[in-house]
Amino acid sequence: MRAMTYRGPYKLRVVEKDKPRIEHPNDAIIRVQLAAVCGSDLHLYHGLMPDTRIGHTFGHEFIGVVDEIGSSVQDLQVGDRVMVPFNIFCGSCWYCSRGLYSNCHNVNPNATAVGGIYGYSHTTGGYDGGQAEYVRVPFADVGPVKIPDWMHDEDAVLLTDAAATGYFGAQLGDIAEGDTVVVLGAGPVGLIAAQSSWLMGAGRVIVVDHLTERLEKARTMAHAEVWNYDEIDDVVLEMKRQTDHLGADVVIDAVGAEADGNLLMHVTGTKLKLQGGSPIALNWAIDGVRKGGSISVVGAYGPIPNMVKFGDALNKGLTLRMNQTPVKRQWPRMFEHVRNGHLTPREMVTHRFPLEDISEAYHVFSAKLDGCIKPLIVPSTS
Repeated sequence: MRAMTYRGPYKLRVVEKDKPRIEHPNDAIIRVQLAAVCGSDLHLYHGLMPDTRIGHTFGHEFIGVVDEIGSSVQDLQVGDRVMVPFNIFCGSCWYCSRGLYSNCHNVNPNATAVGGIYGYSHTTGGYDGGQAEYVRVPFADVGPVKIPDWMHDEDAVLLTDAAATGYFGAQLGDIAEGDTVVVLGAGPVGLIAAQSSWLMGAGRVIVVDHLTERLEKARTMAHAEVWNYDEIDDVVLEMKRQTDHLGADVVIDAVGAEADGNLLMHVTGTKLKLQGGSPIALNWAIDGVRKGGSISVVGAYGPIPNMVKFGDALNKGLTLRMNQTPVKRQWPRMFEHVRNGHLTPREMVTHRFPLEDISEAYHVFSAKLDGCIKPLIVPSTS
């Protein structure tokens, strides 16, 4: 089969790899119909994630057709069209039994830190991902769900991570009716976080970024106020000024490890890799939220320490909530929101690339060329 493989920072190649095989009776082999490149894939591409090995296939957002099933699989049949959450989880451990699917204890040798994730280095289990023609899906009766007949394929693939993570980000903020919510980052996760904030009762939603096309998308897709931080002297002071000098009720960090806005933090976090990524967005959140407010973190950070203003968070009495998204837990409500038009994931898709051009897809997305907000990948077998 053809698959994208990692060759080192900023180096990708599409090569012939062995088609994955059934390794356990609970496995399924999925023929990928549509995949996506996620902002967190760029952390791997840029060399920010430890233990990303040569030859690894990325891709944790994908949908496809069941091509083969193990002898114990009961809920899927060959030919079923399925969407697969980015979490790999057993469904029965202490964490899974409490809906914490992203923290499953049985799918990753490094499970004290995180559960399993498709295509996201050996730090998350070393599973190959879906930027390929085929992918092995463990625990096939637990993770995948048949795509509803009414659902558009591009909505389905985005619900496997980006859209679910944005929704989860708003959920973690514990938004109360009338709250002012500031979303840091107008990428795919931030756009859905902004849309979702309205669903959860926000009275005002502000999205902060510096890319004109993303801010325009936040305005038209999420009906949010938008701030270009390149045009603001101090984002934190602006948050205070716009909220009677109290601060936002809720701030959602939808940026994570590669935030711009402070040269020193960006260089030490993303270029020199002396931190687990740039903590600019998280520090803006801590400084800009009101005392007693809430911060939701769904932007990805690396495992090594960051220069975070934790003492300020303590002294302000803040609530900080964060996790990798337990995707499948969000789906029942999200399906209804998508069906009713309240969430519109596919509206943020800007580019579609064949698998053979995936190096170009990563370059365009990484360099933010051609107004790229969300690129999709179409394998040749589709």
